[in-house]
Amino acid sequence: MPLRVSSSIALRSLRRNRLQSVLTILSLMIGVATVVAMVAVGSGAERSITNQVHAAGMNILVVSSGNFNAPRPWLSSQIEDPPANPVDNPAFRIERDDPDILPGMGSATTLSSADAAAIASLPGVQAVSASIAENLAVKAGSSSWIPQIRGEQATLPMIRRAWDVVHGRFFTAQEETQSASVAVLGSVAARGLFGEVNPVNAQITIRGESFRVVGVIASSSWLVPASPGDGQFDAVYLPLGAAEKLLGRSYLDTITVSTVSAGDVTKLTSVVSAELRKRHQLSKATASDFTVNSQADRIVARGLRGDLTKAITNNVASLDQVTLAQLSRTLENTGRTMSYLLASIAGVSLVVGGIGIMNVMMLAVTDRTHEIGIRRAVGAQSFEVMQQFLIEATVLSAGGGLLGIALGIVASAVIGHMVHWAVELTWISIAETFAISAAIGILFGFYPARQAARVVPMTALRYE
Repeated sequence: MPLRVSSSIALRSLRRNRLQSVLTILSLMIGVATVVAMVAVGSGAERSITNQVHAAGMNILVVSSGNFNAPRPWLSSQIEDPPANPVDNPAFRIERDDPDILPGMGSATTLSSADAAAIASLPGVQAVSASIAENLAVKAGSSSWIPQIRGEQATLPMIRRAWDVVHGRFFTAQEETQSASVAVLGSVAARGLFGEVNPVNAQITIRGESFRVVGVIASSSWLVPASPGDGQFDAVYLPLGAAEKLLGRSYLDTITVSTVSAGDVTKLTSVVSAELRKRHQLSKATASDFTVNSQADRIVARGLRGDLTKAITNNVASLDQVTLAQLSRTLENTGRTMSYLLASIAGVSLVVGGIGIMNVMMLAVTDRTHEIGIRRAVGAQSFEVMQQFLIEATVLSAGGGLLGIALGIVASAVIGHMVHWAVELTWISIAETFAISAAIGILFGFYPARQAARVVPMTALRYE
């Protein structure tokens, strides 16, 4: 018997038992909708936590040109009431063969765009932005301001997650490649030059060169205050090539690096240092001509003198792990666990819907035993009977899946709007949910279909 005929018989059977069919579809629809909504909420929560960790800068490393680290005698002489024997005191113990704490190299001009490209290729690195900076006067009409002029790459917004583009946009990779005369203003610099007026498409002048303003950035987090003198928002951002021409130099001041996971910062700090020392051909006895600082260094540095900060971050081996690896991994794992937990709970509803399909199909086999016997008596094969019941189960599960996905999308939007939760739906998750619902229909419909196929014709004809 052709598949078309079996499908037609299955659909007629479902129409004859409308109430059973509707209730079965409804139970599976609720299960699928629950899965879609819970996965959306869980994924949104996970993404929200990850974004907040990244927005706080916990996944950021900053490579700076030059190395102003001091030797031990200078360090101990700057500390009030230093220990009688600093060398033997564990709090001030510094390994002599550690090149990162040898006498500083001061300023250097060895950090290059090639170094930035090499760092970008390291495993675990998410994005890199090479940078040069200098404080210069900026004019806009009759207004004048002295912000920091920063030449950056178009990847910078990917790194600085605590930014909002409040007007316009950031410059593009094409504008960076072409060294276009465009500029993005930090919110403080924008107010200093234009007040509260939207400056997009306005012209600013730096050293006699004219630049068109394409956007304004501001802080989206209370962790990153925007105030005069702020290195991020009291600044004017130019494409790196344009800034190099304007400032007349090609070596870099900093390379800003974001990691895929904030917990990898500790490891990547060492990896980046080793890579740059290799590229700069520095021997073990030679001090580094750069410094690599993580968020841990900045956390410790608040409120501490520079010499004490360096002593702590160099000598307390677990500090970076405590402030970054443990904290960030805990936050990220919390979001991931929440997502899995919600999906598991929703999966139970889906299984319950599948059991409902099995129950309905078993009842259908029992109620239609006489019908099955007639079909077998007129020549239907056992596999054809089994095929009919499998088609019925698949139609029920597919119908419930499609309606459940639609309901789940609506429910996700309502949840996000009503309680202001982050929700995230992807086509992949929707397709996976539909595939699972269809598979459940086939799985839970197989046993009833096999039971129907095993009905003996003579026994079925006598069945009442």
